[in-house]
Amino acid sequence: MSTLTISIVVVFVVGYLCIALESVTKVNKAAIALLMFVACWTLFMVDPGSYISGVADNLIPQAVSDIIEKHLGSTSTTLFFLMGAMTIVEIVDQNGGFDWVREVMVTKSKRKLLWRITVLTFILSAILDNLTTSIVMVMILRKLVENRKDRIIFASMVIIAANSGGAFSPIGDVTTIMLWNKGLVTAAGVIKEVIFPSIVSVVIPALILQSQLKGELEAPNNVMYESDAQTQVLEFSGTQRKVIFLLGVGGLMFVPVFKTLTHLPPFVGILLVLGLLWTVTEIFYRNLHRHNDQISFQKRVSNLLSRVDMTTILFFLGILMAVSCLEQIGVLTLLGQGLNIAFEGNHYAVTGIIGVLSSIVDNVPLVAGCMGMYPVQPTGDMAVDGIFWQLLGYCAGVGGSMLIIGSAAGVVVMGLEKISFGWYMKHISWIAFVGYIAGIISYWLLRTFIF
Repeated sequence: MSTLTISIVVVFVVGYLCIALESVTKVNKAAIALLMFVACWTLFMVDPGSYISGVADNLIPQAVSDIIEKHLGSTSTTLFFLMGAMTIVEIVDQNGGFDWVREVMVTKSKRKLLWRITVLTFILSAILDNLTTSIVMVMILRKLVENRKDRIIFASMVIIAANSGGAFSPIGDVTTIMLWNKGLVTAAGVIKEVIFPSIVSVVIPALILQSQLKGELEAPNNVMYESDAQTQVLEFSGTQRKVIFLLGVGGLMFVPVFKTLTHLPPFVGILLVLGLLWTVTEIFYRNLHRHNDQISFQKRVSNLLSRVDMTTILFFLGILMAVSCLEQIGVLTLLGQGLNIAFEGNHYAVTGIIGVLSSIVDNVPLVAGCMGMYPVQPTGDMAVDGIFWQLLGYCAGVGGSMLIIGSAAGVVVMGLEKISFGWYMKHISWIAFVGYIAGIISYWLLRTFIF
């Protein structure tokens, strides 16, 4: 490994440590992520020719620009998906669309609420995506749990349940979508053989966390909620709110179908749903304006867009682009090959380590690197629905729960609830790790004695 490559890795590690110590440094993680992104690629430009072959010296700057734009395009699909999903959920929520979920989960018992949140999040994240599910559940938690200390425990369980729920579904997580689209796993195979380990990986953390929750919940601020409800009734009728709910939630469920039919990236489907929902609400507001000139229209989509958390978006941008630099210099590929050699082809160990790494760096390039390193074989662990590919999907998805910045769900919850990296690592990481290992063991038992 060259000195330049080591320098880039050191910059990434230092930047990552600064993000991890945000509660100590008091410097916003988005600012550090952006600096890390720029620093990595600036170092890359010291000698780009060592990483780009077959390009004339005078064409190297343009080649690097093309590479960065390619990675930025890939990163932007995640960012636009995130912004679209957050806006759609906000529209539905502001119009009372998720009131039924809130009503289902209402209970005075903290432990009962924990299990209801766990089950509902696990199921929804398999149907929708773990990112959208996390946003929905956190918004509902804000209306149910007044005490912030309790709420961040519930929110942490949302992260674990969302990642576990997405791991066994071919449309529940970006890594399983990648493996499914590539033909490395089948929908029936991954559901049948990974659902039990996923359940184990979420049940055990829930059992541990419930011991930290005792007594009953404090009564939420119902006055504010009732005021919101009255505003909703004034603006839209019950039928209109149902239409918005069906378009929003039904549209989110349609995104995987849209991708399958058109083969377009998921963010295109999200923007389709957002555009359709925006158009319908504008028509509703136009008709409403004719009958009531006093309505302020504060819940129009154009106003709700200002609520998108740009800090989270910029943090995503910085992290993903910094990781893309590591991918470009070949560090991730070398790491995967080294793991395979070190563990002598033990696929449980290799995928287990990859899962741990996915909590540190983005799981997309890790999975993409593995897909490029290991060719599909007609039989054995590397065959379609083989142990390696199914474990890779499980480990990359569930492993992201071990650190709060290890998954899209974690990053979003971190931004929405302002959970510090240090608090999560101290109180939740070991719990997520126990569930993660238990899931791998249960998968080994299933593959050894049943399937």
